[in-house]
Amino acid sequence: MSPRVLPAVPGAVPILVWARSLPPGAEQQLRHLASQPYVVEHVAAMPDVHVANGVAVGSVFATAHHVVPGALGGDLGCGVSAYRFDYPAASLGRDTLELLLTLLAQAIPVGDATHRGRGLPLPAALEAPPLSTQKLSHVWERLAPRHLGTLGGGNHFVELDRDAGGDLWLLLHSGSRGVGAAIGEHHQRVAVALGEGSLPGLDLHTQEGAACLADLDLACRFARANRDTLATRALDVVSRTLGIEVDPRSTVDLHHNHVARETHFGRELWVHRKGAVGLEAGQPGLIPGSMGTASYVVEGRAEPRAFRSCSHGAGRVLTRREARARIRPSALAHALRRVVHDAGRAESLVEEAPAAYRDLVEVLEDEADLVTPVRRLTPIAVLKG
Repeated sequence: MSPRVLPAVPGAVPILVWARSLPPGAEQQLRHLASQPYVVEHVAAMPDVHVANGVAVGSVFATAHHVVPGALGGDLGCGVSAYRFDYPAASLGRDTLELLLTLLAQAIPVGDATHRGRGLPLPAALEAPPLSTQKLSHVWERLAPRHLGTLGGGNHFVELDRDAGGDLWLLLHSGSRGVGAAIGEHHQRVAVALGEGSLPGLDLHTQEGAACLADLDLACRFARANRDTLATRALDVVSRTLGIEVDPRSTVDLHHNHVARETHFGRELWVHRKGAVGLEAGQPGLIPGSMGTASYVVEGRAEPRAFRSCSHGAGRVLTRREARARIRPSALAHALRRVVHDAGRAESLVEEAPAAYRDLVEVLEDEADLVTPVRRLTPIAVLKG
């Protein structure tokens, strides 16, 4: 699908939309973003675009020398990982899948749970990183060891899937947890006080802008370390229980809330992605569906008009509040009848029901010039945050 172009209004850049339908609230947020004085070229809206706090999820834009902390989502560095086993997933009966889910829940704190006491040892490079304020350093010292290797809540998950060839996969989705939230909130306050635009951006030529960028990088590094730790624990459960080893060549890991220095349209720019993934041509990526629908391993097509980006998932069509009001636990149970999950949490899990999300097949059709689907992954067991 070629993008629709929303004509630019005076003082704003154009908006390129890859979604077949654009929620009115999301359009309003995209237009607000396009009107900011630091945005260059255009704004790109991914097929899973939907309303969120401040900036729509699925927004991609670039600046010449500004960083915009309020345009990167509340979970800095949030992303997904995928791992393949050369093992027939169809041989796993429901009893084995339920055992695996129980063991995963014992190995990984989910929801608001964290590690007790001093927590886990941090990687050497993250033990005492040079954060921009003493308060953030104290937050890091207190939270990072306890949040490392924890899943969090909402749409975060650890999932077992099978591909079309029958192989078993492990998927996970998490981010920077409380550490990233504290960093994002601090720099958003600074931006509100000192930044430019009605969606405040910090000039990278200033001390405040440089400090923001450095701290955001640390949040993304922690998010990756968190997913690596989650993966180590989850892969150990699968390996010990089934007596198998992961195929290291299959590993995929990608951020979808971040800012990166990249070359576009002949110049160096700072590309901001909120709920979007950057993929080079041929680079493997993972686009997850909902907890009851398929995910896809994809390859990037490096579409320049999208800043070499693609969707990060299916995209919500119902807010969490709307999902709780409209989706009955019995409807969720029916939708997940073939997926092992914690049925005792049905009332809270309706927020993540398949009906709360777009059809991922339609999303992939809308971004046919952004990615090429390579492998379809069907969920067989899901641990939600």
